[in-house]
Amino acid sequence: MLKIKQSKYSKFSIFILFFIFLLATSCNNTTSEKKVESTNVTDINKEIPVYDFNEFERLIYTESDKTYLVNFWAMWCAPCVKELPYIEKFAAKHPEVEVILVSLDFPKGIETKLKPFLKKNNITQKVVLLDDADANAWIDKIDPNWSGAIPFTIMFNKNERLFYERSFENLEDLENQIKKLN
Repeated sequence: MLKIKQSKYSKFSIFILFFIFLLATSCNNTTSEKKVESTNVTDINKEIPVYDFNEFERLIYTESDKTYLVNFWAMWCAPCVKELPYIEKFAAKHPEVEVILVSLDFPKGIETKLKPFLKKNNITQKVVLLDDADANAWIDKIDPNWSGAIPFTIMFNKNERLFYERSFENLEDLENQIKKLN
């Protein structure tokens, strides 16, 4: 029993340390922000819902025949940002798959940071923000093997769930993994 508690504490500690490291390194970027006009961006992210885990959990369990791709990411996570264009291309090529981008950024930055980031990077997939301080509890509920590191992706349908604690290298990599559901 002590081992389990110690393991959960370790996961939470690793997650917090990882978060602080990435936040600190992203703050060192001193380049000036460039204004970029985006085109063909829909208004899907005009309103970004903020969920605690209890509210969010219903999005990752379904009995429908649809296939889902749920990606946990943050603006301060370089591997997350690098794979977003592959997810966008995947979604455009596979409209039958519902894509949900779960931001782990701070809710107070939705208007000033998150929405401008989405517009600048032409992110057109549905974004929700998960704001639940008890990461130790919800990480294990999503996948007990997840360390809490991001990017983290769940691919699922009513028959199977696949978990990826890594970034996707390209569109083909993403497509190859989702094919494993069928």
